[in-house]
Amino acid sequence: MIREITIGQYYDEDSVIHRLDPRVKLVATLIYIISIFVVNNIPGYAFVALFLAICVALSRVPVRFIVKGLKPVMIILFITIAFNMLLTPGEILWQFGILKISQEGLKAGTTMALRLTLLITGSSLMTLTTTPNNLTDGMERLLKPLTYIRVPVHEIAMMMSIALRFIPILLEETDIIMKAQMARGADFESGNIFKRAKALVPLLVPLFVSAFRRANDLAMAMEARCYRGGDGRTKMKPLKYNGRDYVAYAVIWAFLAACIVLRIIL
Repeated sequence: MIREITIGQYYDEDSVIHRLDPRVKLVATLIYIISIFVVNNIPGYAFVALFLAICVALSRVPVRFIVKGLKPVMIILFITIAFNMLLTPGEILWQFGILKISQEGLKAGTTMALRLTLLITGSSLMTLTTTPNNLTDGMERLLKPLTYIRVPVHEIAMMMSIALRFIPILLEETDIIMKAQMARGADFESGNIFKRAKALVPLLVPLFVSAFRRANDLAMAMEARCYRGGDGRTKMKPLKYNGRDYVAYAVIWAFLAACIVLRIIL
C-alpha cells in the first residue's frame, strides 16, 4: 500500500506535457480544479474526464501508474460516499433502522466521489510530469508580485519543494520500517480496519525520529553552503515561455469556458 502512493513522485518521459513550462502546468491545474466544481451534471463530469484522459495520453504516463495512486485513497472515497448517502436528507430510497439512504444523498455521494477521483488524478498528473525544482521555480515566478507586499515567496516555494522531495523518501522509510517489524513478527495485514490502524501505531515513533533526523541533516547542509534565502540568487535554468505554452494557456481557458457553458445549458 505504501509503495502505491504516487504523490510527489516524478515519472521521467519526453512528452508534450513534460516539456511545458511549470507555470503553465500550475495555472492549468488550478483552472482544472475550478472546472471540477463548476460542472454539476453527468455530461459535465464526462467532459472533464475526457479532457483528463487526453492529457494523460499526451503525457505518456502509464494509466496503471496513475490508477495505482488512487488505491490508497479508496477508503476516503468510500467514507465520503457513505456519509453523504446516510446524512443527506431527502426522498428515502432505502431504510434499515436509523440508517437511511436518500435520493439526494446518493446523488451527493456520487458527485463527491467523482470530484475527488478527478481532483486526485489531475493533481497527480502535474507532479508526475514536473520535477520538484521546476515546480519550485514556477511557483516562485507566479507569486513574485507578492514580494512587493513582503510575502516570503522564495521561502514558500522552497518549503513546497522540500515537502515534495520528502514524500517519496518518507514513504520508502516507512516501507523499510514495516518490513523490519514484520521480520520481528509484527502483523499489518490481518484483522479489520481498526486493528490494522492500531498495528501502525508502532511505526510512528521510528518514522518521526527518522524525519527529524533528515530535517536536521538538511538544515545543516543548507547552513554549510551559506544558504540565506532568495535575495540576489540567480537561476541556472531561467524559465522562458515557448509557443506550445501559449497554446496550452489557450486550451485550458477554452476548457474552463466549455465547462461554464455546460453548467448553464444543462
